[in-house]
Amino acid sequence: MKKILIPALLAASPAMSGEIWVTNEHDDTVSVIDTETYEVTRTIEVGERPRGITFSKDYSVVYICASDSDTVQVIDPSTGEILHDLPSGEDPEQFALHPDNRHLYIANEDDAIATVVDVETRKVIAQIDVGIEPEGMAISPDGMIAITTSETTNMAHWINTETHELFANTLVDSRPRHAEFTHDGSQLWVSSEIGGTVTVFNVADQSEIAKVRFEITGVHPDNIQPVGFEFTEDGETVFVTLGPSNHVATINAKTFEVEDYILVGRRVWHMAFNDDNTELYTTNGVSGDVTVIDVASRTPIRTIKVGRFPWGAAFRPTE
Repeated sequence: MKKILIPALLAASPAMSGEIWVTNEHDDTVSVIDTETYEVTRTIEVGERPRGITFSKDYSVVYICASDSDTVQVIDPSTGEILHDLPSGEDPEQFALHPDNRHLYIANEDDAIATVVDVETRKVIAQIDVGIEPEGMAISPDGMIAITTSETTNMAHWINTETHELFANTLVDSRPRHAEFTHDGSQLWVSSEIGGTVTVFNVADQSEIAKVRFEITGVHPDNIQPVGFEFTEDGETVFVTLGPSNHVATINAKTFEVEDYILVGRRVWHMAFNDDNTELYTTNGVSGDVTVIDVASRTPIRTIKVGRFPWGAAFRPTE
């Protein structure tokens, strides 16, 4: 059985200067956390039901999926001003920005499509039919492949970003939520919330390499629901949020073995690293807070209160 780490009152070394931006799904706001003081320094009003969040490559703007407003909002992170909206299709939930910093790939949950938007011209350049209830979205490091996961179809859909056509569909377990490529682009990882697994694929031929399962002492298997995950900078470890189990798992990315479970807030959704990857910030939807994890010790060191039902998280350097 894997070790369960219990929160301790430990002193934390200050991280490099920056901010964690957190979308609050039920408040229609974004909380901005200073990573040096661990305080919420700003609360920014945005569109209805904000979920997905990502910064441009130069951090000059931040994109937010305002799901119930059926739009992607573009915000100046320095002032918090909403600059304009982008056409997104209905109910945008997650998205991924292409390495060219120009094309945004958006999952439209209600429409069973993925929408591609040119952020410079502010126009839709493609809409791609995918499975039912698409949610997760990822772009390969070389920009050649986009992935959409469909929650009801239980598939990862592989899209050629030059032709905007599907070239493969791979089955995963029930209700896939999130997808990420490894840093070198050789593997695709997909979480399945109801299936309780993370599936790893070989990008070269879309074959399945491994399936990771989780088991926590004292937690019913139905409550172990993988959602978001992040790779450490060295690519050696994967942190996976496990929803209503209130834990984050750590996986050895080479052996696919679960190494630890870390107790955090209630119904943990997504995460973001600070600038130097020494700390990880988790969004805990039901408890309305963010847990700060010390990456080296894999120990929770802070709890930060934010808005109602925090969902997405993204880092922005301030120096």
